[in-house]
Amino acid sequence: MASYSLYSRRSSFFDQTTMHKNTPYSNQQEPGRTFRMACRAQDHELARELLNAQGYTFTQESFSDLAFALTSEPQALGGSLANRFGLIYIQDRSSMLPPLMLNPKPGEAVLDMCASPGGKTGLLSLLVGPEGFVIGNEPNPARLETLRRNLHRNNALNSATCSFNGEEIPLEDESFQSILLDPPCSGWGTVNKNPNVIDMWSGDKTEPLEKLQRKLLERAAELLVPGGHVLYSTCTTNPRENEDQVDFAIRELGLELEPLEHPAGFTVDKPTLAHLEGVLRVGGGQEGGQGFFLARLKKPGTPVAPKRQDKFSLPGKPLTRAEKELCTAAGIDLDALPPGEIYNFGGKLFFIHEQAMRIIPSDMRWQGVPIGKYNGKKVKADARLRSLLPSVESGAPYVDVESVETIEALFSGQSIPAPAKGNWAGLAFKGKALARLVVKGSRALWSDR
Repeated sequence: MASYSLYSRRSSFFDQTTMHKNTPYSNQQEPGRTFRMACRAQDHELARELLNAQGYTFTQESFSDLAFALTSEPQALGGSLANRFGLIYIQDRSSMLPPLMLNPKPGEAVLDMCASPGGKTGLLSLLVGPEGFVIGNEPNPARLETLRRNLHRNNALNSATCSFNGEEIPLEDESFQSILLDPPCSGWGTVNKNPNVIDMWSGDKTEPLEKLQRKLLERAAELLVPGGHVLYSTCTTNPRENEDQVDFAIRELGLELEPLEHPAGFTVDKPTLAHLEGVLRVGGGQEGGQGFFLARLKKPGTPVAPKRQDKFSLPGKPLTRAEKELCTAAGIDLDALPPGEIYNFGGKLFFIHEQAMRIIPSDMRWQGVPIGKYNGKKVKADARLRSLLPSVESGAPYVDVESVETIEALFSGQSIPAPAKGNWAGLAFKGKALARLVVKGSRALWSDR
């Protein structure tokens, strides 16, 4: 009888998604593309000015002051300067909800168990702020590189990455207050963009995914401290991957469901299991967005502080005072770094957040944020780390441009007059620091190698 009930609920959603034109998961009108701010609050104006200068218009979404919907897209948003410099992140509006609904506190450490491509990880890094820390895990090597590239472009200095099967991630139990678990799923909620997805994952084809999801939930429960939270989310409408997994977490893992408030501007459907009131099924109405499922689960018990280690070791070495002076000479504002240290790993410089030193076991393989290179004589800072540039008002060498055409010319390989002799110069747009240029002789050019 139980299996028949499960099949009936699943078939019902299958029929709604594929056959009913007015279902919340089948748009009749394609809403505008959505994006969010991916930069510090002080850089939001720079992002808006670059977008406006290239002809983009947009409106703010009602569910978050970081989220926007395009009303005019003169060219693909992915090619915009705001995106290329990591000031914005193109993201489905529903996909922004899991970090927002997890709602970690500023200063917290957060684990994103299945992190690539990094949109949710990057948003978590903004929510916890520079004092906080987020580690993104991605087992697939190719997707891991995508995750690292996106976090780096977005200047997520308070992040780190690792690559393990999520159900076996070798972090210490009870070491996190907040965990985001967005596991591999059938993706039924993306049917508008991927019409064949339900046929691909029909019948019992989702069973391996369901088993993996339960294993990931088990590991998340172990990693949480009592009183901690895991936000479970998927981009599928399949009840076996959604409500049934939450029911499993409650019955078998002892987690408690915490009801989520309905986010503004979203169509919300009722759960397929009546006793799970407080989970969210969102997206796909006239407001747009993928079909998404979200549930916030709490580990019961008296709240305690997450476990932290006293000893920490890495194969690299923290910079000496002289090496830090070379960083300053290369235009790295060390005071702009979050709490932590820059380490030298054989000539490659990485920033290691203070919380990473307290959380990640010394024998675990992981990576901090790349800062630049050091050849023993001088430091070459990374071109895209806008947040570590000295301020334009500091007297540092800057090329301050007024037109986006000049910036596009730099991307195409052209050079512009350098403001002073040296190895580097800052690039500013209308008085706001944007990136770092290489100076050769009397010319400045773009190079992110």
